[in-house]
Amino acid sequence: MTLRAQRAIDACWTIARFSESSDNITRTYLSQPTHGVHEFLGAWMERLGMEWRVDAAGNLRGVYRGDGVGLRRLLIGSHIDTVPNAGAFDGVLGVVLALVMIEAFEGRRLSYDLEVIAFSEEEGVRFGVPFIGSRGLIGDVDEALLNTEDRAGITVKEAIEHYGVAVSELAAAVLDASALGFVEFHIEQGPVLGDVGLSLGIVEAIAGQSRYELTFRGSANHAGTTPMRRRRDALAGAAEWIGAVEREGHSTLGLVATVGRAEVVSGATNVVPGEVRVSLDVRHGWDSARALAVENLLSSAHAIAARRGLGVEVVLQFEDAATAMDGRLAAYLETAIVATGRRPHRMVSGAGHDAMVLAKRVPAAMLFLRSPGGVSHHPDEAVLLEDVEAAIAAGLYFLQHLDPNAFDTPV
Repeated sequence: MTLRAQRAIDACWTIARFSESSDNITRTYLSQPTHGVHEFLGAWMERLGMEWRVDAAGNLRGVYRGDGVGLRRLLIGSHIDTVPNAGAFDGVLGVVLALVMIEAFEGRRLSYDLEVIAFSEEEGVRFGVPFIGSRGLIGDVDEALLNTEDRAGITVKEAIEHYGVAVSELAAAVLDASALGFVEFHIEQGPVLGDVGLSLGIVEAIAGQSRYELTFRGSANHAGTTPMRRRRDALAGAAEWIGAVEREGHSTLGLVATVGRAEVVSGATNVVPGEVRVSLDVRHGWDSARALAVENLLSSAHAIAARRGLGVEVVLQFEDAATAMDGRLAAYLETAIVATGRRPHRMVSGAGHDAMVLAKRVPAAMLFLRSPGGVSHHPDEAVLLEDVEAAIAAGLYFLQHLDPNAFDTPV
């Protein structure tokens, strides 16, 4: 049985070769390497007798027909975009596992249709807005999102059109009433399962998150001739505020607050920085705690800026509430894990996932695989062969025992 687990791992490494960089894994929304991933996965789907297409949001979608007509449809999959200098398994493994499980059916059909989705965008790297792919499925791609620009001045709409799909067909990407639910297999991206010594976890909820971009503006001037007391140093102000972000993150149990990107505009060694852009990412399982932290941090930014003679501009890029996963699907997953000889662990996901977006329209659930060392969004990201096999075994049991009639939730 480990052969199928190794096949899944090998497929992830094959997909890793489709990158915007020759020396690391970087694949952003609808960049050129995405074509290679679609071709690789599409060819695999064809060998399995699946029908596949790329929808107007750029998602690859393949359908494995069930035994009958007019059947309900279970969605399963994850994303294929990455952060810069990524690992090989984040998102991609969830798509690959779905295909390996269908392969294991050897042509046998289920009592429902199974749609495998490779979401084109989840990370929010190219446009600063995450979940463009899954938002396409719930009809949440509006004009504001379509007109959002990347750093090259290309809009989301232009990126879609350049890729070769039509924005005018976005309505056809939206889920219809046949969708009974969505299940996402994903590496944990954290240390919890490793700490408890278990292969698989069932996600009960996904933490809410808020993402902002802040721009501190001061006055650029000569570094050698501008006295310290006369400076309006945007970088020094941003740095003071970054320290406040870290302190806020330590102040509340379960809260995480991160500045993951900082850019000095027109920076130079001998210039007092006049403009600095920084990101802010705040997450918590309770929305009230997250909202309070965001309020504190934005107030702190304005106070620091005022004291230093700076201006500060705050732009909300993304916000989503904490999302509970569907208890019925979670129970099916738990039964499957136990039935295949493993002990499940119930947990909260600190990372956002496509499942939190799909949960707005259909029942959604997640199964986590252990991340050795808790490492993710890094080249050292890894999985264990035994955990991949455990996920495949549990997934097959889940798919074969799922009753589609238990989910009467029209979209």
